[in-house]
This record gives sequence, structure tokens and C-alpha cells, in this order.
Amino acid sequence: MKILVVGNGGREHALVWKIAQSPLVAKLYCAPGNAGIDRLAECLPIGVENVDGLLEFALRENIDLTVVGPELPLTLGIVDRFRDAGLAIFGADRKAAWIEGSKSFAKDLMAKYGVPTAAYGTFEDAAEAIAFIRRQGAPIVVKADGLAAGKGVVVARTEAEAIAAVESILCEGAFGAAGAKVVVEEFLEGEEASFLAFTDGTRIVPLASSQDHKAVFDGDQGPNTGGMGAYSPAPVVTPEIHEQILEQVLKPTIAGMAAEGRPYSSILYAGLMIKDGRIKVLEYNARFGDPETQPLLARLKSDLVPVLLACAKGDLSGIELEWHDKAAVCVVMAAGGYPGDYVKGQEISGLEEAARIEDLVVFHAGTKRVDGRVVTAGGRVLGVTGLGATVAEAMDRAYQGVRVIRWPEVHFRNDIGGKALKR
Repeated sequence: MKILVVGNGGREHALVWKIAQSPLVAKLYCAPGNAGIDRLAECLPIGVENVDGLLEFALRENIDLTVVGPELPLTLGIVDRFRDAGLAIFGADRKAAWIEGSKSFAKDLMAKYGVPTAAYGTFEDAAEAIAFIRRQGAPIVVKADGLAAGKGVVVARTEAEAIAAVESILCEGAFGAAGAKVVVEEFLEGEEASFLAFTDGTRIVPLASSQDHKAVFDGDQGPNTGGMGAYSPAPVVTPEIHEQILEQVLKPTIAGMAAEGRPYSSILYAGLMIKDGRIKVLEYNARFGDPETQPLLARLKSDLVPVLLACAKGDLSGIELEWHDKAAVCVVMAAGGYPGDYVKGQEISGLEEAARIEDLVVFHAGTKRVDGRVVTAGGRVLGVTGLGATVAEAMDRAYQGVRVIRWPEVHFRNDIGGKALKR
């Protein structure tokens, strides 16, 4: 098979890494890729938003399966375009991807189909949003309605902070068209978890549990990011919680999407808050999470390619996933200043030393190769992923890798996986 992976982040490196292990694959491409992916696949100078260019390449090269990583091409309708051209593609079509493309749509869907979530209001007018905030009080959460690369969420501790967020998004255009509306919702306390599942629109094949760390600093302090690290399995997802997620979240959501004329066949990500044995949904993503994909695929024993093909064909019957017993911890190494302004083009050292560490995989995200050197090219630069018999061992292995990799002003959290140890 000839497979094309679309994207250039850590999630896509993990997908390429896992797909490359399949005996079904004869040739692997990635568009546009990065300095880690180029060791496993032929990288193409085609951006993720260039649906025409991607389609032209796939048709010319007779690509057997295209795998879409990031959300942007999904909301641009890449899946619809490829299917119309008779090509197999893994991803949510444009109508299904709206579950991530619009937070207000997702909240309305949950309300309509009885999926537990935070109380909320949706606003296009800043004065109305501010009045709602004053009625509700703080802490409270303000979200840009559209796609904002994981940065469009403000957890406001005070009313003044929430009002400033509304003014920034609605009045000052902080997120452009993605901020034409805001969702203001109840602040939920508890412990977060990520739950991903493959679905063909009817059947559900869950992945192992995982937990992301959104805030930039240790102890979940500071602004939200695209994710500073993740681990799997997540002990907060007990067998009872797992059953709740299936029955109260995934089944009604997938049935609701079908009822709304938006049948969902791909991977569905539910971001959850868990407290006192009960769950509420924070958000949905219409694709693999990043950085959750890195530890999840490091633990996956099954060949990923047949699963992706089954989803693309809309029939998951007979598909089951096998998992390694080991735990995995992914620590994101980011550019100093992220998620704000940061410098690009800084040379990364220590990658060869890290490659020699057993049970460690360094997934590249914001990197590129310049004159034979690997340099930083984004905010989240690497996902250093360690495996171990326990989460504690996997943490030790991941941080062993982190300690040997350097560039000026590198930033990372020191507590990824720590919540698991407390349990």
C-alpha cells in the first residue's frame, strides 16, 4: 500500500512511526512533515490547508489511503473532496468535523441528546456575554467558538479576567473568524481525562485511557496550550468511568450526529472532567489528540493500518485493539515563551544521545532540518515519550530523555504523569 499522512506535528510523527511498522505499507508519504518524520517517510512541500494540492498528488501517485492528522483540513472538507474523487481517506467529513469546528454546535448537540456537560451560553454580542458573566460570577470559562489551535480557551478566575477575554475575542479579534462567537460556560472542578474511540457511525472501538496537561506550567498553572504532555493509561478512568463514557457520552453523541444528518466515521476525542465518580464533557475533537496520540500509539500492539482502513470504509466489524502492558509518558519540550511569542531557528542538541536510550521515542513537532541541523520551528517542538512497567517508570524514562536534549530557553513541565502517582 501507498499511504499519505497529512500534517507536520507530533501527532503526525506518531502516526507515521506506527504506520511505518505495518507490513501492509510499501511507500509512506507525509505532507508537509518535519525533521523527525523525514526519517520514516518522504516529505512533500504541500501545506495542510492546500486541499487541491494534496488531492492532485494523491490521484497522481495512486495513494491507497490518506490519513488526516490536524483539524484544519478536516473543516476545509478534505475528506469530502477525496471521497468524491474515489480515494480512501481516514478522517471526519466536513459536516461531522463541525463537532470540533464549532464549540456552540457541540454544546447544543450535547444539550439536545443528554450528554453531561457544563451549563453554558453562546454569544456574538460582547455586552450580552459580559452580562451573563456578571450573573454567573467567577470562576468561569470563556471559549472562542471556532478553531484556535488549542489556545482559544480562557479559564477566568475573576469576572474581570472573563470580561477581558470576551473583549479580546469578540471586540479585538484575537482569534479572527474563530472568535466571531464565544461560548461562556460553568467552571468545572475535578480531574481531566482524554478518551478516544474509533467509530464507523454505529460501532465503537475505544482506545486506552489517557490524560493531557493543557496548562503551560507545573501544577496546571498559567495559560492553556495545545498540550504540554500526556500519559496512558490514566488511573482516573476506572472501569466504572469507562462504562459511563461509553453509555453517556460516546453512544448518544454518535447517534445524535447521525440523527442530525452528520454521520461520524473516524476517530472521536472527548475531553472530560471527572469528579466524585461522575463525568462531564469539556470538548470534542474530530481527530487524534496531540499529545495523547504519542503515548497511545507507543502502547498500541495492534497494526494501526487495518483499523484506519476499516474506518475509511465505514465498517469496523471484527476490529479489536491489543495494548502493551507498559505505561507511556510523553513530555512536550516547548520553545521559551510558548504559548505566547517565541523564537524559531534554534539548533537542537542531544537528539542522538536520546535515540540511544532504551524504551524512549522522541516525536518531532515544531522542527525542521536546515543544512543538516535540526532546528526549532514551532511552539511545541518535541514530544519525548518514555515507556515503563508503571507510569512512574515511564516518567523516569521520559525525563531521562528530556535531560539530554537542549536548545536556548527550552521549556517543559516537570510533573507530567504526576497525577497518576497520587492515585
